[in-house]
Amino acid sequence: MLGYIVRRTGWAVALFLVVTMYTYILFFLMPYEALQLGARGSGITGEASTVRDSVGIRGSFFEEYGTFVWRIVHGDLGRSFTTRQDVTEIIAQAAPVTASLVLGAGVLWLLFALPVGILSAYRPRSLLDRASMAFVLAGVSLHPLWIGYMLSWYFGFKLRWLPVNGYCDVFNTITSCGGPVQWAYHLLLPWLTFSLGFAALYARMVRASVLETLHEDYVRTARAKGLGEWFVLRSHVLRNAMLPVVTMMGMDLSLAFAGAVFVERVYGLPGIGNLLFNALARRDMPVILGIVVLVTTAILIANLVVDLLYALLDPRVRFDERPPRRARTALVDSQAEARAPAVASARAVR
Repeated sequence: MLGYIVRRTGWAVALFLVVTMYTYILFFLMPYEALQLGARGSGITGEASTVRDSVGIRGSFFEEYGTFVWRIVHGDLGRSFTTRQDVTEIIAQAAPVTASLVLGAGVLWLLFALPVGILSAYRPRSLLDRASMAFVLAGVSLHPLWIGYMLSWYFGFKLRWLPVNGYCDVFNTITSCGGPVQWAYHLLLPWLTFSLGFAALYARMVRASVLETLHEDYVRTARAKGLGEWFVLRSHVLRNAMLPVVTMMGMDLSLAFAGAVFVERVYGLPGIGNLLFNALARRDMPVILGIVVLVTTAILIANLVVDLLYALLDPRVRFDERPPRRARTALVDSQAEARAPAVASARAVR
């Protein structure tokens, strides 16, 4: 187990270095005129307008890259071109909003996708199965912007049940817009908007995975032993059927961030997506750099967690990819013994 964790962590670190190298080349080896884009229209001129001076790196290629990685590890991403505020502080204020949106929507679409997918797998071609397929087509086809505007118009302006903009801090219970209740109340519409497309895809994927697992031999054996259907579903079916779901959750993090940009724009949430949109409009290169580094690092960490969870959920995953020498020798000997009768019979025929 420890060796598996070390290997996966080493791969994650290697990918982090590759990503930071590409980011460094993109932002620091561009022509000087491109590095001054953020200064135009912001009132900042001269050498202080370059990304290098904003982040504070100078020297040769390897010195600059080493300083760049060192500052990223220590959370120093320079200063904004427009506000002259530390980029780390700007992102730290916006990151909890996006994290609340993505995690809350993730829980919401799993709460919908799991029961719908399981029931559709147990009753294929039923009315529920056909309705879920229609929901999948609608969720894939409709854009988050359109879904957000329709939900805000119906539930916000027409029925006046839910707020259509604003964000309340979950930990701030002093003001009227604060605390867990107001936090969830203001995020309910963004969660619904964000989760509809993913809920449709995950419901269909859970259905296909559970339907395939139900026809496995070990499920038939468990039923033949007289085990209850709920026990078979919980202990044998779901543990193997959830493996693609866990893998897809890690892969969908980048897609979730892309969807968060639209949802935050519709509901006016001060998150990473809204911050990126404003930084692109102002050409604030240090803020764009910080967001790129944050999102890529979050994706790498999520994939590392998924790899570890995958190994814990699936007992067939070998933690030691290369078996010990004694086990390899025993395997070769057993294969030789298995081939011996065939070789003897072939010689007898000759």
